[in-house]
Amino acid sequence: MSAPGRRRSAIVVLFSVLALLGLGVTPATAEVQHPRQDWLRASTAGLFLHWGMRTSPGYTSCSAWENAITSGGWSPDYWITEAQKLHAQYLVLASFHSRLGYSKAWPSKVPGSCSTKRDFVRELLDAANKRDMKVIMYMTDDPQWHQEGRPSGSWLDSAAYSRYKGRNVDITTRDGFGEFSSDSIVEVAQRYPELSGFWIDNDNAYWERTGLYERIRKERPHFLLSNNNEDTPIMDTISNEQKTGMSPNYDYPQAVYTAAPRLIEACFKLPSAGAWWYSGSDSTVDYKLTIGRYLTNLGSDVKALMAETAMVNGKFPSKQVAFNNFAANFFGEIRESIYGVHGGGYGHGGLKPGFWNDGAHGVTTVAKADPNRHYIHVLNRPSGSTLRLRDNGYQVAKVTNLRTGNPVSFSQANGSLTLTGVTGWNEYDTVFRVDTDGRAGVYPSSAFTVSASASASGHAAAAVNDGNHATYWDSNKSTPVSLRFDLGSAKPVRYLAVNQREDSVSYARSGTEQSARIKDYRVYVSDDGGNWGSPVASGQLASHRGVSFVDIPQTTARHVRLEVVSTWAAASDGTRHKRLRVDEAWLGSAFVS
Repeated sequence: MSAPGRRRSAIVVLFSVLALLGLGVTPATAEVQHPRQDWLRASTAGLFLHWGMRTSPGYTSCSAWENAITSGGWSPDYWITEAQKLHAQYLVLASFHSRLGYSKAWPSKVPGSCSTKRDFVRELLDAANKRDMKVIMYMTDDPQWHQEGRPSGSWLDSAAYSRYKGRNVDITTRDGFGEFSSDSIVEVAQRYPELSGFWIDNDNAYWERTGLYERIRKERPHFLLSNNNEDTPIMDTISNEQKTGMSPNYDYPQAVYTAAPRLIEACFKLPSAGAWWYSGSDSTVDYKLTIGRYLTNLGSDVKALMAETAMVNGKFPSKQVAFNNFAANFFGEIRESIYGVHGGGYGHGGLKPGFWNDGAHGVTTVAKADPNRHYIHVLNRPSGSTLRLRDNGYQVAKVTNLRTGNPVSFSQANGSLTLTGVTGWNEYDTVFRVDTDGRAGVYPSSAFTVSASASASGHAAAAVNDGNHATYWDSNKSTPVSLRFDLGSAKPVRYLAVNQREDSVSYARSGTEQSARIKDYRVYVSDDGGNWGSPVASGQLASHRGVSFVDIPQTTARHVRLEVVSTWAAASDGTRHKRLRVDEAWLGSAFVS
């Protein structure tokens, strides 16, 4: 995978738009949700394969590389089998990669870089289609590594491409490479209509200027477009490269900065060290880190794109194979909790994920077919035999240890579900199935109206209780700022719940990348909406993802006001300082007991 994404300037974007208009090309619409995305939204995970000329031992001759693949016994069925062991539903193939020699694993008619005579892409597609596996092609935008790893010369052949075009084109420059790679992308799209799309490594101004994406949308409307590190609006998916620094370290979604319902993907390496491609070493796989990433992504509706290092013959090093074999059974035992589920605690209800009692941490999922069936994935177990988490108003009927089938003792009080007498914690993921009778003590959105002391244009407070997590209230960077809930008449109030917009990291990743979430708050109640008195609750919310709760001493009131005194991002983060966005918020009349 290449270097972190480069942010395009407003000038580049402006000239791209003007050029499109001059060419008569209508810029493509970036639908946040579209039927072409359905299969990926339904997926759990994918397998990322970096496989090219520089895969160890490495070749500078394309024919020698191809012969090594063939003589090594490469089979596309192997990749599909390994992906299925990981309970993945799609493959991303990276051969036309800037740091793998720009190799094309298909017989390309566009000269300029290595191209095989054997059609490995066709063989992979044919095998994948037979086993209901999707395939996406990785395409790079960047020529800067065109000499890396060579004793002399370049991986790119500008002379050959110039002859093909009938004019001089230097494909070692960004614009020249943009033209060369654009021709290659179009060739792939036309040659393989059964592909599921392209995984684009960053972006190229030439592509934008000449309407490449618009052409793909027109000619292959079912193709997904996924972009690495840049949240390019035309793309269906934003992929976030491997991040570090979270606590716990596996909680990858803490570093995701794009909010659902945008389709979000996290790509990370299974080997704990080394390159994204096979470099000759059999690197260790950290089982806890990898399983934790896989499940925290799942619990946040983020797709886990896992990179394994395919050797020249396509096989994986032994430690990765051992992990795949382990994962096949490990995830198979809890299949119902990872297939056909939403992440819990976000836009689909569910128990509260994240930090629980006594050092416990994990995620929750909700069955799509039955929103009253939930799963608790305990990735870090509590220090004792008791687990406690917020119940989000669900009336629990039964709790079962999903791996053993044994019933688990539980109770509910003060807004929490408590599991007791738990033994035999799994080293990586203890899973509890929680069957409920639905929610109780939660006011429906029709029972109250919401107003705000400040709102950005187009993001009024009414979005807070419209039942749609795609809309949100924006405070217009005003703090202190208040949300006021009007129940229409005096009614019991016991707690307030908030789903904040998940469009920033949830910790101070750097001085300029911080959390745009509620920090200090105060809650007031009133009978007439004018006399508020002293706060009935105040405190500080943690900078965590998922639903947040503010408990209120049992009271009866018509009006409830949440005053946000401050947010977590410092002034050094000019984008997120004082920014506050709330998808949905609701009131609870009483705790479930």
